Amino acid sequence: MFGLFEQPAASRQDHSACSGCSLCVLVCPMWRARRDPRFSPEGLAKALQCGATVAELAAPLDACSLCGACDPVCPERIDLSGMVMALRGALPRAAELDSQLTNLARQAASAAAPVAGALLLPGADLRANPALLARTQMLLGYGLAQDDGADIALALETGAQVSPTRRRRFLDRVEGRTLIVGDGLLLAALRRWLHGVRLQSLGEALSSQVAIRRRLTSADFYVIETRAYHAEFERLVTYYDRLRLETGCALNLDLQRIAIPAMTQAMSRRREMLADEDLREARWMLKGRQPRRIVVESLADRAVFEKSCDVPVLHLAELAED
Repeated sequence: MFGLFEQPAASRQDHSACSGCSLCVLVCPMWRARRDPRFSPEGLAKALQCGATVAELAAPLDACSLCGACDPVCPERIDLSGMVMALRGALPRAAELDSQLTNLARQAASAAAPVAGALLLPGADLRANPALLARTQMLLGYGLAQDDGADIALALETGAQVSPTRRRRFLDRVEGRTLIVGDGLLLAALRRWLHGVRLQSLGEALSSQVAIRRRLTSADFYVIETRAYHAEFERLVTYYDRLRLETGCALNLDLQRIAIPAMTQAMSRRREMLADEDLREARWMLKGRQPRRIVVESLADRAVFEKSCDVPVLHLAELAED
């Protein structure tokens, strides 16, 4: 199988290193929703240590949201998100998903060569909202990548294979550039695959804009997109603490500065109606708070909060004055 999930050998360990400390359980949204230790990174790692098959682990593997909250808290430096993504490759996939991957790959193959200079890789959610995408591009001033790796991002999430030729073609288009990446899983992968490239998440790039930052206030509840945040936790925890101090806004961080995800469901369930678990999670995050607005980095998170409360929910790009 083509190695989409490789990690530097010196920096990450596999499931055999799990000591059972349970720190990952405390931050795991699928455990929080079920209170079942099998539905946790530790549960998966311990099951693998005891010889469990991928088929026997299908339910928790499918349930994982890949929020990445478990990765920075693991004292053994196990690549827990990578473990889930790799194991998903052995699970059967719906024909609908294979068709979606094929269509995305065809679109990428027909995409025009990228413009010179810095590039915005918006991701599927933002690309599906042309007005917000245009506003985002205007604020950032970056060229728009017609091939933003949407098929590769979906393959990362689902464990599907991507040919070496396809990955090399995509990396050749973005290598050596400054990139702003809308998909958190793709951003984490690009950090592994590319060296000497300046990468930023969409949330960090937008929240760095003066026109947006000056409109954040102490009455706002700011929801960080978890995948990109946890993939570069050691740097971004400082960045977002500074954002909180400068603007006074509240953030979706727990006491350990881990970002609590609003979306607790795996990708396979996101095509359906929002699950009760997601709505309960969002209401729990807001418990005891009375924000004037909720400001989100992710359009998926916006959908959750719009369904779960009556507070106005804005994407970061919508904060900038016209």
